[in-house]
Amino acid sequence: MPIIGAHVSTNGGLSKCFENAAAMGAKAIQIFGSSPQQWFTKMPTAEAIQDFTSKKTNAGSPPVYLHAGYLVNLTSPNPINREKSIKSLAEHYQIAQSLNAEGLIFHLGSFGEEGHEKGLKNLISGIREVLKKVPGNARLILENSAGGGNKLGKTLEELAEIFEGVNSPRAKFCFDTAHAFEAGMIGYESAKKVEEFFNLWDKKIGIGNIEVLHSNDSKTIFESHNDRHENIGQGEIGKKGFTNLAKEKRLHGKVWLLEVPGEDDRGPDKENIEKLKALF
Repeated sequence: MPIIGAHVSTNGGLSKCFENAAAMGAKAIQIFGSSPQQWFTKMPTAEAIQDFTSKKTNAGSPPVYLHAGYLVNLTSPNPINREKSIKSLAEHYQIAQSLNAEGLIFHLGSFGEEGHEKGLKNLISGIREVLKKVPGNARLILENSAGGGNKLGKTLEELAEIFEGVNSPRAKFCFDTAHAFEAGMIGYESAKKVEEFFNLWDKKIGIGNIEVLHSNDSKTIFESHNDRHENIGQGEIGKKGFTNLAKEKRLHGKVWLLEVPGEDDRGPDKENIEKLKALF
């Protein structure tokens, strides 16, 4: 059985995530270490870190991942935005290190009007700079994209090129099921197709370099390049698609994190966790 968890609220303090996760039956946790919609990063106090560590132990030490801010765009052709992105990502990464989290997940960004190759170089050098700025054991986790708006990370070949360019054992991947579908990377129409895709992933990147899966259905159709998440089994991937994905045993040792709207549109919930668990 995979470790099934979810993005969890930290309203009331970072350590509240453990109480909120327990209420929905999440066995792994994703949180924001600071506001995802601001350049300013609020670093946790020593007291907050101590409280988080204590509550994590009391909760049985579930895997914890942080998600970086949404403004981060290492790929940006704008030097000011790119510098702010490197600073923000490094600060969120430092929070992940201070909380002894498994890693920090981040979006690869959009290359704008300067072109794909320049964007790719900006991204690779930016990731390497962040890794240099922030030592430690937490992984820096690259998330594949749906591909709209000149976003990088929409093909397996592109992800492999980025991974090779970064060349660090701390760089890993978050495989987002909805993004991969929306990008046209994989359709999940049969267990055989899923197996063939991950055979190719294993050849180009290595299955072991998938750290975590964002387990989301898609509101939009295959190859739409439109990033919109849906509850498990209620979108275009559907129950059949997730059933086929669940048959891929090489993914059973991974952490599967929900980022779905929830049955009441308040975020991941017990209902979606139970639906995903029932597929294994």
